[in-house]
Formats: sequence, structure tokens, C-alpha cells
Amino acid sequence: MADALYLSLWYPNLRLAALAEKLTAVLGEFARHGGEPLVYSATVWPVSWQEAPVFQRVYGRVVQAAGADGPVQLGAEPRAAVDDALELLHEDYAYEFQIGWSLWELEEPAARRRKATADPLTALHFTQDDKSLRLVGAGPDAGGEATADPSTSPSLRSGSAQEDNALAEPRWVLTPRLVRVTGFGPLFDDGTYEQEGHIRIDFGNDTPFLEEEAELDSNAARLMAENVRRLVDLTNGVEKASGATARLLWSELGESLAQRLSARLGKGN
Repeated sequence: MADALYLSLWYPNLRLAALAEKLTAVLGEFARHGGEPLVYSATVWPVSWQEAPVFQRVYGRVVQAAGADGPVQLGAEPRAAVDDALELLHEDYAYEFQIGWSLWELEEPAARRRKATADPLTALHFTQDDKSLRLVGAGPDAGGEATADPSTSPSLRSGSAQEDNALAEPRWVLTPRLVRVTGFGPLFDDGTYEQEGHIRIDFGNDTPFLEEEAELDSNAARLMAENVRRLVDLTNGVEKASGATARLLWSELGESLAQRLSARLGKGN
């Protein structure tokens, strides 16, 4: 069963005024470890999670055409997003940021069929095959394997045997997900930072690290190991960059990811 995965970071004698520096350092590490350089959104929560946000700004995270000036990437630099949110600096506030991070995930046939019928300029994703990693469904401006007329491409032509076969089996796809990075004021939600860290990273579900329903062949094991490596590298990176003195990788159900992974790989042997 999938579980939610978190990383908590603590800092000695952290003053509220120093939280912005720590958050900026953590967010800046994502681009170095399989993530995106720009922040998608910022939200400020007062007092507890039960209250309505007092600030929310969605910067976006896609590339849009901008006429003669070329493409424009939406999103905010980590420092700018943190400065926006922490203008409302209070001891009983929490500051949440969303940023993109990519992991290998198993895409089911139904989801891939929906993508195959979508506009090829919007269905951007990485796929893994025996030879290379390639960008599919991308237009010429995206730098991918573009086809001027999709109807002439065997891989995109509707109803072809090649397409039907390709869409019939699950496929590993390098998929971006939004990760939440939250900095806690010392009085937010009755001092939640004591248990969950001055900064907490919510990675979402742990399915990409285990894929418990998938067949565990050599390719699956290799890509799951790549996901774990990305997680370890990011964990080490944010700890070092932000100067954390304690960290804890934990799950909502209290189960150890390392133990579950060991059991998963043992079943495949």
C-alpha cells in the first residue's frame, strides 16, 4: 500500500528571521537533483492547517510561446517566492512552496492512450526504452523528437499496430510531480516544528520507490534504484546547503522506506 513520504530538517537555535535563508537554500537544491529551478506556488497558512490561507500565489510551471521574444518559462526564482511569502512574517504562520521534482513512474496503458490522443505539443514526457531516453510528443520548440505532420509518423498514427502494441503495456516514464516544502514558525499549530522539523518536505506517495504492483524485472529494479538515488542525493543536498543539524526521512504510516524496499527487492529474487 502506498504511503506518504516526508523529510524533516531541524536547525539549532533557529530564529524566525533566518527561516527565509533556509527555505531558499532548500528550494535551490531541487534543480541540482532532478527537479525544476523555479517555484510553482507559495501559500501562507496562519495559526493552523484548519485556517484559510492569508496569502497564495501561483506562478505556474510550463513553457508558453511569447511571440517574437521566444518561449517564457513560468515560475518564480526561489528567493523571489520566499520573499513574497515571508513579507507576512509571524511566529504562528507556516510557509508552503510547491516545486517540481521528477521520478521514474510506471504509466498505465489507459493513461498513455489518453496522452496519445492529446495535442502532441502539450503531451510532454520522457520515456525509457532499451536504447536511450528521449522526449516524445514534443514540438520543434521543445527540442524533442518532433514530426512536422503527426499523421505521417508510425509512432503517432492512430490505429496502427505499432501504436496499439506500444500502448498495451505499462511503461516507465520520467514524470514531474509537485513537491511541497514548508517552513514552520515556532508557534504554528502548537509548535508542530518540534515533531515535523523547522522545514518539512512532502514528497507525495512513495509508489515510485517501490511500485509494489509492478513486475520486478531488471529494468524496473534499475529505475527504482535511480529514484532512490535521486532521493538520497536530494536529501544530502538540502541538508548540506541549508546547514541542517538533524534530519529524518519518515512516512505517514510509520513504516521505514528502507525496510519496505529491502522486502520488495527480496521478493523479486
